[in-house]
Amino acid sequence: MSDEILDELFAVVESRREELPEGSYTASLFTHEKGENAVLEKLGEETAELLLAAKDDDREALAHEAADIVYHLLVLLAMKGMDLEDLRRELRERR
Repeated sequence: MSDEILDELFAVVESRREELPEGSYTASLFTHEKGENAVLEKLGEETAELLLAAKDDDREALAHEAADIVYHLLVLLAMKGMDLEDLRRELRERR
C-alpha cells in the first residue's frame, strides 16, 4: 500500500471532519450521531471479519476487511488529533 493512497484517504477523512457534509458516513462518525463508540465498534467488528476471512483463506474478503480496518483506524487517528506522521514515526521507531 503506497503512502500516497493513505495520504489521499486521510486528507478526505480530515476534510469530512472539518466540513461535516450532510449524508457523509465519514462525517457522521465525527458527530454525536455516531461518534467515537461507533468507530471503536466498527474496528472490533471489522477485526472479527478479518480474522474469519483469514481463517477461511478468502483473499478477496481479507483485502476488503483489511481496507475497512485501515479506513476506520484513520478515522480514529483523526478523531484523536493524530495524523499519519504519528503512525509513520511509530513504525519507523519499531523498525
